Amino acid sequence: MQYIEFEVEGEHYAVPISDIHEIIKMQEITEIPNGPRYVQGVIQLRGSIIPVISLRRLFSLQKDEYTKMTRIIVVSHKEELAGFIVDRVNQVKVFTEIQPPPYKTSSASGNYFTGIGLSDERLVGILKLDEVLL
Repeated sequence: MQYIEFEVEGEHYAVPISDIHEIIKMQEITEIPNGPRYVQGVIQLRGSIIPVISLRRLFSLQKDEYTKMTRIIVVSHKEELAGFIVDRVNQVKVFTEIQPPPYKTSSASGNYFTGIGLSDERLVGILKLDEVLL
């Protein structure tokens, strides 16, 4: 299976390429009052209103700082679209092995991962879209 690998604050994550609707440049996001802390707001994409999630906020990392490399990865999950703000999209990746996340990481943020992808270069957390898109 192929994955799109991306970075958030220097850490590497991935989602299955089959769940990717498209990858777009950062654009203006309309904030939604009283929404969950990690939902940055919404964007309009070809007539559809799409919620945009800040993975930095979700993972309790430092505040978002956008650069020319910042992207929104739009995923299609359970017939709905949602976007993730990421620092950089790296590459399409096929992992040599995928292991379940370690038991000790299964607390709060550990539930966000289906596994850890192993490659020659690094370990990559594979996001569990069911949990991230709650």
